[in-house]
Amino acid sequence: MRRALYLAQRGLGSVSTNPMVGSVITHNDKIIGEGFHQEYGKLHAEVNAIQSVKQRELLSDSTMYVNLEPCSHHGKTPPCADLIIQNSIKRVVIGTTDTYSEVSGRGVEKLKSAGVDVKVGVLEKECRFLNRRFFTYNEKKRPYIILKWAETADGFLDKLRTPNSNEKPQWITNDESRVLVHRWRTEEDSILIGSNTALLDNPYLNVRFTSGRNPQRIVLDQQGNLPHNLNVFNETQPTILFTTQPNNYNKLDIVVEQIDIETSLQKILHRLYSLKIQSVIVEGGLQVLNSFIEQDLWDEARRFIGLRNFGNGVIAPKISAEHNEHIFVGNSSLYLYFNNQMS
Repeated sequence: MRRALYLAQRGLGSVSTNPMVGSVITHNDKIIGEGFHQEYGKLHAEVNAIQSVKQRELLSDSTMYVNLEPCSHHGKTPPCADLIIQNSIKRVVIGTTDTYSEVSGRGVEKLKSAGVDVKVGVLEKECRFLNRRFFTYNEKKRPYIILKWAETADGFLDKLRTPNSNEKPQWITNDESRVLVHRWRTEEDSILIGSNTALLDNPYLNVRFTSGRNPQRIVLDQQGNLPHNLNVFNETQPTILFTTQPNNYNKLDIVVEQIDIETSLQKILHRLYSLKIQSVIVEGGLQVLNSFIEQDLWDEARRFIGLRNFGNGVIAPKISAEHNEHIFVGNSSLYLYFNNQMS
């Protein structure tokens, strides 16, 4: 099962809104086949694992390990449960059940009804944690939310700046952290900022320091007066703008969603769910980050602390939780927090 989890992880950033799944087939305690779900809409892990077995006659006396319950419905591909039955695999070990409404125990039941020996719940906690984005999306009907920021050693997010000051943002951490952050962007569906960050930093929100796909950009804009020449409005990657003044952006090639001042984050997140966005990195600024924290609408927080001191400025957000991990990225500290961790 640990091998299946390792394989499944390789699909991170490529399979959303599907789950990450790995599968291993053994015969007489030796691996004879394995595979993982590589890309959304393409073959599932179980199919790739079965196709990798050179001696197909061994399948009828083999065990399949898979970190998530095999599907039992026709989606982009045929049901994996049917393929397992057709190949007469006699035993299937499953990490965790699939709570997606189209599966939700039906795969296990189909296998058992066909006489397959099924065991469920092996490394279940690890299997649910791996697919925490998928489970949150399907169970809470909203994207998985990752808060991310960097703060100075003396606790500041930024210097005090205004759009008119033309002062560029100060880099707080190091090159290693920058590469890591861009790798994270390749792993998630979208990246979200507020209008202040769009104006002050004029970020691209793309991937430049590693290889991989660009996330969709999401901008929250209550004023409705952002300049059309901002980098977040270029055509290099999709942008979704939530704004009180949608008519101001008719000439832009972006998705515009109308909100009002009272529109809740919950409603915005539900709209992102309906747009099939499974995960969001929230990169601030302070007002946006605090909104998610105050409403307890976050699943992970990734907090860098650099060596620089600003002396004064924008005070960094505070999370009333103990960190789960502390690692060093170059000479910067990275604290990881998990809210309502999957179990």
